[in-house]
Amino acid sequence: MESSIAIASDHAGFVLKQYLSEYLRGRDIGVLDLGPDNESSVDYPDFANLVADAIGEGRAKFGILICGSGIGISIAANRHRHIRAALCHDVTTARLCRAHNDANVLVLGGRLIGTMTAEDCVEAFLAGEFEGGRHARRVEKLS
Repeated sequence: MESSIAIASDHAGFVLKQYLSEYLRGRDIGVLDLGPDNESSVDYPDFANLVADAIGEGRAKFGILICGSGIGISIAANRHRHIRAALCHDVTTARLCRAHNDANVLVLGGRLIGTMTAEDCVEAFLAGEFEGGRHARRVEKLS
């Protein structure tokens, strides 16, 4: 069964990952939780790769990745040609990453934003649609 969204984090993003997983399930959105299962230290590239693989294999349409700042895990995710991961800090960046960049992975900094802002970012990301037009040619150059 295809999940709507794959989610993963490193140890610094674990608490927010757990929170958002439950938040999404409460909204009847399918969640593919790819770990980790606790706050023990892990390497964020491993979890970025799991989300990228899930999207590439069609097990998820979108992804959410979380590390302490969001920077490292977004760099790791964007090494995959089929991934357009966007580090967002507010509703505006979450909305624009879908509208202008056709982002398929939302990245959040677990140590930088609170749960309410994270919820708002997820909502804007999932509600967003790619505008195409002048943005399409730019997005094509990304992959």
